[in-house]
Amino acid sequence: MKKWILALTLTGGVLTLGACNQSGSNTVAESKAGNVTQEELYNAMKDKVGDQALQQLMYEKVLSKNYKISDKELNEKIDQLKSELGANFEATLAQYGYKSEADFKKTMKLGMMQEKAAMKDVKVTEKELKDYYDNYQPDIKARHILVADEATANEVKKKLDDGAKFEDVAKEYSTDTASAQNGGDLGTINNTNKAQYDPDFVKAAFALKANEISAPVKTQFGYHIIQVTEKKEKKPYEEMKKEIEYQVKQSKLTSDVINKAMQRELKAANVKVTDKDLKDALEAQKSAAKQ
Repeated sequence: MKKWILALTLTGGVLTLGACNQSGSNTVAESKAGNVTQEELYNAMKDKVGDQALQQLMYEKVLSKNYKISDKELNEKIDQLKSELGANFEATLAQYGYKSEADFKKTMKLGMMQEKAAMKDVKVTEKELKDYYDNYQPDIKARHILVADEATANEVKKKLDDGAKFEDVAKEYSTDTASAQNGGDLGTINNTNKAQYDPDFVKAAFALKANEISAPVKTQFGYHIIQVTEKKEKKPYEEMKKEIEYQVKQSKLTSDVINKAMQRELKAANVKVTDKDLKDALEAQKSAAKQ
């Protein structure tokens, strides 16, 4: 998942813990063998996921006062991720344990608040910004067909040159099953996620013009036929400076920086844990911040 998703990846059971009433004894399930009360459920869930759930719930309350995330900001992040993952978006959410996009948005919003808090502690220089700009490559949208050998790659290229539809050939030939059924679509490739791809693939993809189809490109995975379907223009430095500053600061965010920021926010909010069984729930974060 993207580095800016900083919040904990939690299951639905963890989130449910916050809704349980410790002091109540209302029945939540009945059977001939006996009933389960809210208090019993709370205590059982507290043992399993209490520390993690308390961290999330407290972070949400503390951070939401000082770091506002608008629906527009949140939706832009979701749209960015959808663009990068393409047709693999829903499968990726499922892989990380999210039941729905709405479920994922809750964690995303907390992550964005954590990021805003931690960014306050990160400094960058003008040289770092200009170096980033010099190495910056505008986003592209790409699709590919991956095959095992050069002979098959040449056969695929000829079919495309003769007018075959890229998406049809991808479904027939590509061994990358994750993208093949979506016409070879890889979504957006940019400076943030290009490290996920083979360097030779990235070099060839970014060298293409919009709608151009590559010759066979050999990588550790086999032979690729690549098409760039969209390519953005590189803007002047001054127009991109604010975005670049964000990207450079984001690249400096580490677990240590985030933990220290969270401890700063908890201290400023005078957080005290009154449940003796959870008194150490936030201590792990403090220890990490001191390292």
